[in-house]
Amino acid sequence: ALYNSLEFVRDNMENEGERNYLMQVVCEATQYQDTDVQVAAFECLVRIMGLYYDKMGFYMERALFGLTSLGMKASEESVALQAIEFWSTVCEEEIELAIEAVEAILEAAEEYGEPPARESKHFARIALPEILPIILQLLTKQEEDADEDEWNVSMAAGTCLSLLARATGDMIVQPVIPFIEANIKSPDWHAREAAVMAFGAILDGPDPAALETLVQQALPILLPMMQDSNLNVKDTTAYTIGCICDLMAQSLRAEPTLSGVIAVLIAGVEDKPRISANCSWSLMNLVDQLHAFDEGTTPPTGALSAYYQGIVTALMKVTEKPTNEANYRTSAYEALGSYVTQAPMDALQSVSAITLTILARQEQLLGMQSELLGVEDRMNWNELQGNFCSILINVIRKLNNDIKPLTERIMINALNLIKSAGKHSTVLEDAFLLVGTMAAAIEQDMQPYIGPFLEPLLNAIQSTEDSQLCTVAVGVIGDICRALGEHAQAYAQGFMTTLFNTLQSQTLNRQVKISVLSCFGDIALAIGPGFVPFLEPTMNVLKQAGDLAAEENDYDMIDYIQSLREGIIEAYVGIVTALKAGGK
Repeated sequence: ALYNSLEFVRDNMENEGERNYLMQVVCEATQYQDTDVQVAAFECLVRIMGLYYDKMGFYMERALFGLTSLGMKASEESVALQAIEFWSTVCEEEIELAIEAVEAILEAAEEYGEPPARESKHFARIALPEILPIILQLLTKQEEDADEDEWNVSMAAGTCLSLLARATGDMIVQPVIPFIEANIKSPDWHAREAAVMAFGAILDGPDPAALETLVQQALPILLPMMQDSNLNVKDTTAYTIGCICDLMAQSLRAEPTLSGVIAVLIAGVEDKPRISANCSWSLMNLVDQLHAFDEGTTPPTGALSAYYQGIVTALMKVTEKPTNEANYRTSAYEALGSYVTQAPMDALQSVSAITLTILARQEQLLGMQSELLGVEDRMNWNELQGNFCSILINVIRKLNNDIKPLTERIMINALNLIKSAGKHSTVLEDAFLLVGTMAAAIEQDMQPYIGPFLEPLLNAIQSTEDSQLCTVAVGVIGDICRALGEHAQAYAQGFMTTLFNTLQSQTLNRQVKISVLSCFGDIALAIGPGFVPFLEPTMNVLKQAGDLAAEENDYDMIDYIQSLREGIIEAYVGIVTALKAGGK
């Protein structure tokens, strides 16, 4: 009961006497004999820290440091989990406060900022010498056959350590190194896995320069651990290498380090599903970081050019698998998407090979529609089609106008997919996104393909009970109008009538209304003076939307109206620009 009421006792927490009494009761309850009471008390402390961080200085020093340290050492896992969660919450608060402080400094530099309303009390830094040894020891409490989805003390400790690294920065590096050195070659797999997890957990937070030497020293030990006899150690090693690829990729650029990492990851994608998923993620991070080119540019070559074909071949092999345990097949498709997006000129041949293979797979799967027997078959079909669409969208964005030779084939597949997907399938959203992306790429050359899509597109806009699908469909209308320009006039009447009808629906999600208003501006910009017949009803809609107001303390409504007004302004800009261009 207390837990559920904590959000509503703000006035009591402002009163020192009442606050002291409440904190005394909760702190004493953490020492109660009954485990359920202890768990509930720690849950309250977690909630109190999240709500009333600013009031906790007095209590941290006198009680909470000690109580939570004891709680993390408790033999009852449920108690330890909540005590760990307490420190995770402290770190989350202090990470957010650090971000606010940086933003305040930047704003002050531009002479319009104000000091942040709250300041960090640095509880995590103060407590680090006491709580870090406990957290590190808890990392070794893994279970051999633990369910991946079951939260346990070891997982909670790993998460808390990651948050501690972000909250304390460079302070955490030196105290963790002895634990890693003492355990990374231990004969006990629990110790080895804990050491690797600790290393991965401290990569995000400290200055990369402070970690450079440590990473170089660790890689010759980590890479062979991908062949460890224990699956948990291999899994965590693959995850940690992925963190290095994400956060310290520049440390891997030199040879023979780069070739060694890639060789290990290519071998790893063929391992057990959990390990394969992490290796695909690692390869994705590597290309995203080492080939982080400016948007819209394709340089002649890149750091991974020599390895592109081998990496793509390995990932494509994983995507052929018939199952998706631990999402390892989806992870491979996501990695392929990055290798398409980040491909330099000398790797475009790999992009072409991926495209043709994906189109062939998509066509084959569309032909199997009548063979789907149950829910599992349908889910597998949907998941694969979604992956195909994602890859093709990345290809179109990469090649842009050069996709033209494959336009007809892609659009036929997209139309067949829309016909096969069902009214409320997420695949329908993916197919429409594919159509919108193609329109943006080939612009007016899209016109011959639009006719067959109109009916399903307008039906999707009227599916107001599915707000996500409705939003995507409205966005596609904007894509088509921007692509066709004045040639969109032929479809304007159907678009505008459907959008007006959709706005009148009682089941329409209010967020979709913002997209519809913005879409009015896209249509107006495209057809210019041709928008005049729609001007009066559009202005009436915009006026009604502009009259909407929120109560002073209804923050959700205030945020919504702010977004709504942005949509209104976008509509007005499009309309005024269109009319001015037509001399109206």
